[in-house]
Amino acid sequence: MEYRQLPHGNKNEKFSVLGLGMGGIGKTPPDEIEAIIRKAIDNGINFFDLCTAGASYAPIGRAIRDCRDKVFLQVHFGAVYDENGEYGWCRDFETIKKTFLWELEALGTDYVDFGFLHCVDEDEDFDTLCEIGVLDYLKELKEQGIVRHIGFSSHTPSVSNRIIDTGLVDMMMFSINPAYDFEKGDDYGIGSVKERFDLFKRCECEGIGISVMKPFFAGQLLSDEQSPFGVALTHTQCLQYAIDRPGVLTAVPGVQTMEHLDVLLKFLMATDEEKDYSVIGTFTADTITGTCVYCNHCQPCPAGIDIGLVNKYYDLALAGDDIAANHYTKLSVKADACLKCGHCESRCPFGVNQESRMTEIEHYFHN
Repeated sequence: MEYRQLPHGNKNEKFSVLGLGMGGIGKTPPDEIEAIIRKAIDNGINFFDLCTAGASYAPIGRAIRDCRDKVFLQVHFGAVYDENGEYGWCRDFETIKKTFLWELEALGTDYVDFGFLHCVDEDEDFDTLCEIGVLDYLKELKEQGIVRHIGFSSHTPSVSNRIIDTGLVDMMMFSINPAYDFEKGDDYGIGSVKERFDLFKRCECEGIGISVMKPFFAGQLLSDEQSPFGVALTHTQCLQYAIDRPGVLTAVPGVQTMEHLDVLLKFLMATDEEKDYSVIGTFTADTITGTCVYCNHCQPCPAGIDIGLVNKYYDLALAGDDIAANHYTKLSVKADACLKCGHCESRCPFGVNQESRMTEIEHYFHN
């Protein structure tokens, strides 16, 4: 399992790139919920998103009782639950506060790692959460150590940027998958390709971690019939695509049964060929043509250049990320090693002119 450090966290806050979303597990028998959580932890998973998971809080709490300090919990302020644990969306401060206190009790913990403003997709919604005092409440809880980090979930780049502008958040939950990123705006994801990619790069530059929701587009990307591309991807391809985006620390696909978990765990043993998602270059929109998405389908480079990583560091440096620029300088093989042999361009499904790109990158870092 690969683990990634929360930029604004302490040295022990390292998250498994494969996390779990627990929102759909509420109707699973409690004993099986506990078994799923324990098996996930035994396989290295340490990050759990609890949005809409109210009915399963108690068994989740029992499963993590002996290892609470080894796992990270993400809860949402604005997701509330009735006496049966059924989820509801709420913008009433007292109800949100009451729900959070219940969550702590049900989980058997005195703190959560992430307190998120829940599902903030419109400016008016963020205004409401501020006006009724939820953001101030989160700040108070953070000062008390009851919430370790403040974050938010959203599907909208413009609203996400506005929340990041406050300087208060360390984490963002965002929907990332090829359908949302490469198809036309509101038909699938919100925002243009550029708006979405600029947001991811901003998060990387400013140390805002991203946890990924909807990596499979609600399962539609896994089906030839339902995929907007008309071609199915695998779980492994979707997960690898998500965690390759700038700023991403973990992807949290939903799990409902032990069989679902077993399917997800196959990602940990997948080969590079199984993780290769470059096929999306054959059916994505023209908006992505000529853009490197860091898939490394062009590898191996005869000169030994990690072409995807070199491109990623360059894009982040252009966005103002000094850390990425520094990482580039430490690469053992840089862009200036390019042989102009054309091997990468013959394999690139996105039509990227990597020869000229390597020259551009070389000049950038030597000036």
